[in-house]
Amino acid sequence: MQTPPISQTPRLRDWLLSATPESRFQARAGRAYIGWTTFMENRLAMIGLIIILGLLLAAALAPLLAPFPPNAADLSARLAPPMTDGHLLGTDELGRDILSRILYGSRLTLYVVVLVAVIAAPAGLVIGTISGFAGGVIDMALMRITDIFLAFPKLILALAFVSALGPGIENAVIAIAVTAWPPYARIARAETITIRKTDFIQAARLQGAGPIRLIRGHVIPLCMSSLIVRVTLDMAGIILTAAGLGFLGLGAQPPLPEWGAMISSGRAYMLDQWWVAAMPGIAIFVVSLGFNLLGDGLRDVLDPKAER
Repeated sequence: MQTPPISQTPRLRDWLLSATPESRFQARAGRAYIGWTTFMENRLAMIGLIIILGLLLAAALAPLLAPFPPNAADLSARLAPPMTDGHLLGTDELGRDILSRILYGSRLTLYVVVLVAVIAAPAGLVIGTISGFAGGVIDMALMRITDIFLAFPKLILALAFVSALGPGIENAVIAIAVTAWPPYARIARAETITIRKTDFIQAARLQGAGPIRLIRGHVIPLCMSSLIVRVTLDMAGIILTAAGLGFLGLGAQPPLPEWGAMISSGRAYMLDQWWVAAMPGIAIFVVSLGFNLLGDGLRDVLDPKAER
């Protein structure tokens, strides 16, 4: 069998950008390629992606990257300035290495972010799609409940729930998740109201599809892009809320290296030993900025109304 010339062999890029894909996989791969190229054109979004990838690596490789155990106290080296005796970012009031605590604290940050996203986003998506698709009394009842949650600032409402549940990282996650779902429900409802009036939904109904099948098979997949963008943009707010609870002593409890709690313990040394509170504060700022930049880039890629 004769091998075709190299010039006649279709290139991968041409296969991905084909106007007439031969399979669903080829069509999906082509859309993913176009989205990735669009994302790469946004330099700020790439910076955000690099920051988040750095956070993931720091959390995964914390035992290898941390120069000292995160809770190892050394009173002889307490409040050492940065770049002293191997402590690149200095030590805190108990002589614990700040860099090591920040690296291990990234695990707690990801723990909170992932759990809140897993709990709040699906809950808001289900409530919003049911509300928008059903309409009538169901829509009114669900949206009034949503309005009640939206009437309170997230941090204040989270403080109320944590005060009732008790301090701790798990209770903080529950409190943040309970306050985070209403915006997702609003977005899902708005998308659902638009989708339910489309011709393909009416055609599916004529074919005998019930409400549950329509919501699960058609409405929810079409709402996912907007939800992903909103969740990514909300990650910064979730991190700040978790840090605020930790700062007030209602989040992760000592000796866990939670960034907000580290800032709280370092505020007494702000004037003379500024690095104790400044270093975890910089970590919160950088990670929050990374999620915001990443969310803006995803919005450009996933928003169907955006101009290309």
